[in-house]
Amino acid sequence: MRIHGSKQPVMEKTSMNAATPDRPWLKAYPPGVPTDIDASQYPSLVALMEESFKKHGSRVAYSFMGKDITFAQTDSLSQAFGAYLQSLGLAKGDRIAIMMPNVPQYPVAVAAILRAGYVVVNVNPLYTPRELEHQLKDSGAKAIVIIENFANTLEQCIAATPVKHVVLCAMGDQLGMLKGALVNYVVRNVKKMVPAFNLPSAVRFNDAVAQGTRLTLKRPDIKPDDVAVLQYTGGTTGVSKGAVLLHRNVIANVLQSEAWNGPAMASMVAGQQPTYVCALPLYHIFAFTVNMMLGMRTGGKNILIPNPRDLPAVLKELAKHKINSFPAVNTLFNGLANHPDFNTVDWSHLKISLGGGMAVTSSVAKLWLEKTGCPICEGYGLSETSPSASCNPTNSKAFTGTIGVPIPGTWFKLLDDDGNEVPRGQPGEIAIKGPQVMAGYWQRPDETAKVMTPDGYFKSGDIGVLDDNGFFKIVDRKKDMILVSGFNVYPNEIEDVVSKLDGVMECACVGVADEKSGEAVKLVIVKKNPDLTEAQVREFCKANLTGYKQPKVVEFRTDLPKTPVGKILRRELRDKK
Repeated sequence: MRIHGSKQPVMEKTSMNAATPDRPWLKAYPPGVPTDIDASQYPSLVALMEESFKKHGSRVAYSFMGKDITFAQTDSLSQAFGAYLQSLGLAKGDRIAIMMPNVPQYPVAVAAILRAGYVVVNVNPLYTPRELEHQLKDSGAKAIVIIENFANTLEQCIAATPVKHVVLCAMGDQLGMLKGALVNYVVRNVKKMVPAFNLPSAVRFNDAVAQGTRLTLKRPDIKPDDVAVLQYTGGTTGVSKGAVLLHRNVIANVLQSEAWNGPAMASMVAGQQPTYVCALPLYHIFAFTVNMMLGMRTGGKNILIPNPRDLPAVLKELAKHKINSFPAVNTLFNGLANHPDFNTVDWSHLKISLGGGMAVTSSVAKLWLEKTGCPICEGYGLSETSPSASCNPTNSKAFTGTIGVPIPGTWFKLLDDDGNEVPRGQPGEIAIKGPQVMAGYWQRPDETAKVMTPDGYFKSGDIGVLDDNGFFKIVDRKKDMILVSGFNVYPNEIEDVVSKLDGVMECACVGVADEKSGEAVKLVIVKKNPDLTEAQVREFCKANLTGYKQPKVVEFRTDLPKTPVGKILRRELRDKK
């Protein structure tokens, strides 16, 4: 296998080895994909990034609103910003929060923080003051790099947090003087996207960089077991917790992802630069690893999309590029494929459409393949696994409806409630072991103990089954399972079936209390065709679902509640009777 644009990952074994009883999925590995990777080739993410800065300096690393930023520019900007951060008197290992959408300052800040010896704390920019306060306090962040659009949120909670230093960014910071000033004027005064705020001690990003250019970045000794990132879980299962990702965890996942993508990327011309769509937010571990860090490793160009919900703007931007890799969630694939401007983009260069974050529905996968010729390759992972843990082979020509097989160096097993492995073909909780699995939850040994087995597996909370070909299928999260008269009903199955009905744009289902059956299925639908009726939905469900799986409640809405990443928030549907 040739992985263009970078040296090959060091391999411990090759997939010529036969599948073993504990890894039956190896028989599904495409030729040349290694069964294991060696993450020790880099002592830190800093070493990985600096190799790329040196090797690919003249290449475009990031494209944003018509402006290109090269690897060399990212190198010099992050050196300067890192030196500025060191001048604040922060100690090695101190946490620094980043609260921004996909703007060039994000990857610059990440590189600066890591090169200076600090820890990245990724923050969702749409957090409320209460959520932000919790994360800043929990992480112990001493500084924050924040875009001015959300400075008002920070102002409301900063006094209750350990944050002492604020660096303010603006949308136009890296667009040059004239264009930058115009963009900032429009954002602030025309679109009114920057609520008034008062952070008197804040320093502007460009000023901080200017100060840093007069300083020298000190080179701390960063080891593989040093903390690189605190990646906070969404909090959908309770209080948000920080997954501790070490340098070696993220390095491993970058190399695993690169090796796994090899068969799909092999058809690119040798030396051709890969181009990634970075529409998922960089504060989410999916984009952090498979866009930013994998882009670093491969010398790839990332097209930064600041607002993926603005579909016309996304398609207008993508029309300017020849794109090779598109990681996204089901809702984004669906929204784009159904948009009238979809064909303004040249999709003929697309090698990988990587679906993650939530289940990909077969109807969306079918439409995407019809329109692009590139099948959605569904993968699976969590914040706690840096994130990728399994994926379908990237040389697949069809959608499997599974989460694929564990990627190189990764082991899965399925457990019952007592921690015992279930027989083949039976559903059980997916437990994951591999070099990408987190060190634990930040300052939460009790929570860590709940999810880690004595033999080092992380219990995901997702229920899966293993088929005869070594592929895993998610049947649902433990907490989302609906119990109807003693029968288990998995929402993913219902949603996948209903999404095939003509006239359905999106759907989600949850369990609601029911006097007769304990719980009943509630189905919420967003129509594609306004003429779709409840009777048609019920008739379709009756034809495709056994009695206890059929929805008792059918509700139509104009949209579904989602996280900023695009995951449907079933919890909110459940709370609203």
